[in-house]
Amino acid sequence: MKPLIIGIAGGTGSGKSTVARKVAEALPDASVAFLEMDAYYRDFRHLTLSQLHQVNWDHPDAFDVELLTVHLDALSRGEPVNMPVYEFATHSRSERTRRIAPADVVVIDGILLLADANVRALCDVKVFVDADPDIRLIRRIRRDTAVRGRTLESVLDQYLNTVQPMHLQFVEPSKRYADVIVPRGGNNLVAIEMIVAKIQRRLISRAAARTPLSVPATAEPA
Repeated sequence: MKPLIIGIAGGTGSGKSTVARKVAEALPDASVAFLEMDAYYRDFRHLTLSQLHQVNWDHPDAFDVELLTVHLDALSRGEPVNMPVYEFATHSRSERTRRIAPADVVVIDGILLLADANVRALCDVKVFVDADPDIRLIRRIRRDTAVRGRTLESVLDQYLNTVQPMHLQFVEPSKRYADVIVPRGGNNLVAIEMIVAKIQRRLISRAAARTPLSVPATAEPA
């Protein structure tokens, strides 16, 4: 049975990963595979440090959307894929990969997920997670300083120079392609329950369509 592909988009720090995790936790009877759009950044190891500072990490061109589309298409056919592992400290793609096995439900999240027409076409349910800009900025600061080893000054410079402008140019307009908009991020349990209910209905209908009708046996004459 073709898996359901759930695309979850939204601005940086909006709570996409939280929504994805809670959706998966609410589907105990289905297998769930996760992909991260951040894993599909292009490999920039060939650039110098000064050149790296000029890269716009929030522009669609920074992502290897072609490979992402190939992997989503393969998962939709029930085939496993090897998702890249991105090293944010060196801005390079690791030699390692993560094997993603086929599943009943495939969940992928990313800021620009709904901005690309080819990726949108592969998503059965499209979700946009919304959150106030100040909340998103605070979460971005906490993540990049604690997890990615960035300084507060560099995080703020990047936010003002590229993150915020690209959000207004690409991320926010992609909201119109969403089937479901989740305000207040992962704290909106009602919206998450609606998403889960939608997924469960589709899984049930697909399973029913796949099950052959039983034909009663014809009694033989005595």
